Amino acid sequence: MIIRLYTGENGQACFEDLNIPGDDTQVVDLEPGADMTFRRFPDGHFSDWHNAPRLQYVIVLVGRMEIGVGDGAKRILDPGDILQVEDVTGQGHTTRSLGQRVVASVPLVSNSA
Repeated sequence: MIIRLYTGENGQACFEDLNIPGDDTQVVDLEPGADMTFRRFPDGHFSDWHNAPRLQYVIVLVGRMEIGVGDGAKRILDPGDILQVEDVTGQGHTTRSLGQRVVASVPLVSNSA
C-alpha cells in the first residue's frame, strides 16, 4: 500500500490509502536531474510541524516512522511502506522515528508542471 499525505481544503495534512498498481510494471515520472536521497535518523528523532520540501515518495528502508497530521491522526510506517508526500503547503505534518530509521526519498514531477 501507498499512503498519500496531502494538504486538504482546510490547510491541514490528511491521509489517503492508495493501492499499489496491479500491473506488472508501472513507470513513475521523476523530476529531471533530481537524485534519490537516503537519510538516516536516530531512535526518537522528532521533526515538529513541517511541510514536504517537494512532491516525493518516502520509502521506509529500516526502522519505523510515525507521521502525525492536524486532526490528531497518526500513521506508523514499517520497512517497505511508501509515503506519497504532497503537503507542500498548509500546516504540514510531524515525523517521529521509532527505532533507528533509514528512508529513501524520490522526487516526483508536479502534475501542474
